[in-house]
Amino acid sequence: MARLVPRTLRGRLTTIAMLVVAVVLVVGGAFVLSTVPDNLYGVVHSRVELAVRRTAAEAKTGQLPSELRPQARIHFLRVTTPDGRLVASTPASITDAQDAGMTTFRPDDKGTIATVQRTLRIGAEPEVRYLVKGMTVHTSSGPLIVYASSSLSDVDRALAWLDAFVFVGAPLALAIVGGITWTVVGSALRPVERISAELAEITGRDLSRRVPVPQTSDEISTLARVTNHTLDRLERSAETQRRFVADASHELRSPVAALRTQLEVAGAYPDETDWKLTGMRALAVADHLTAVIDELLLLARLDAGADAHRERVDLRRAVEEQARAREGARVPLFLRLCPTAEVFGSPLQLDRLLTNLLDNAVRHAATRVDVAMSTADGLVTMTVTDDGDGIAPEDRERVFERFTRLESARTKDSGGSGLGLALSREIVAAHGGSIVVADHWPGARFVVVLPLRRDD
Repeated sequence: MARLVPRTLRGRLTTIAMLVVAVVLVVGGAFVLSTVPDNLYGVVHSRVELAVRRTAAEAKTGQLPSELRPQARIHFLRVTTPDGRLVASTPASITDAQDAGMTTFRPDDKGTIATVQRTLRIGAEPEVRYLVKGMTVHTSSGPLIVYASSSLSDVDRALAWLDAFVFVGAPLALAIVGGITWTVVGSALRPVERISAELAEITGRDLSRRVPVPQTSDEISTLARVTNHTLDRLERSAETQRRFVADASHELRSPVAALRTQLEVAGAYPDETDWKLTGMRALAVADHLTAVIDELLLLARLDAGADAHRERVDLRRAVEEQARAREGARVPLFLRLCPTAEVFGSPLQLDRLLTNLLDNAVRHAATRVDVAMSTADGLVTMTVTDDGDGIAPEDRERVFERFTRLESARTKDSGGSGLGLALSREIVAAHGGSIVVADHWPGARFVVVLPLRRDD
């Protein structure tokens, strides 16, 4: 079965416009046809009746002249006796015989106005309808009959034009509205067609293309700009993903290659191999690979927006547990903590955040690591400070990028994967907070701000 509603927006808008106009034309035409004819005929009736009553009043008062003064749009005025003798009239409009032929009816003698219609043909002209009214008036010299007539040709012509407009002009107007709507909507949607065509050409391998932005400052240009902004984000995301995959492959390839080399050497010279030492080294490499994979999986879950189990977490207690676990580390930890700092979050993720920050600080510190915590205005602020080489201002944002390790870190220590700080920022962002590198000398200071748990 064919669809009653067009598939295209252009067709639907054109159909709606034509339906609205059709309803307006039908309602308006019905109203005009039901009221205008009666109003036009009413005007003629009122004009002729006024002429009859005015002339009757003159006859009743004895002021009736023998030649009546013509009145506008009145075909004739005649005053006769009941037996048909002419008493007074306007100058003959056509012939007395023709005028007399329209006054053959006799109104009653009660003073009411009688109305008839007569048709008259003048020469070769078309027949013309006339409205004729008559009324009996009693005068001092006896009863008289007053007749008046007016042509209905003007009314008939007006009604003919009205019918032509309603039954011919209305469909024509409907077709014109449909054509104009079709053209205007098509012109308005042409930029959308160009945008669609350009989007169809964009593939995942080439996200550098952009859709054209029309210079109209309307909703379509806004759509084009938003589309281009979305393509910008997709391009950056795709580039980040490609770089992430390349870096992850490189980061995983190195320890796997080292592990393979150790095992191949041990297999080639089994009698000369210290298998206990080889096993410990292989276990260390496996632990490093496990840590990298865990961080990659956690980053992937955070990127996907996966919801983790959240509960009330006391950051002060979590920091103290981390400090106890690091007793006897290469450098000591000094704590200056507030009495309590409860946040609502994932215990596993927040523990990973603290682990990454403290491991990073211990790795780069020269003699000590300071951890401070305070609360104010519904926020908890935690600083982790080391007295190592520090981070140059131009690198303070770059250290949060994935697989980024500064040259000083590479030469000083090879234990990091370059994912810890990137993962820390993702965890803080997932908990509605922020993490930055603040000015400090000597060393580096990381500042973490998180919202405190609200007692709703």
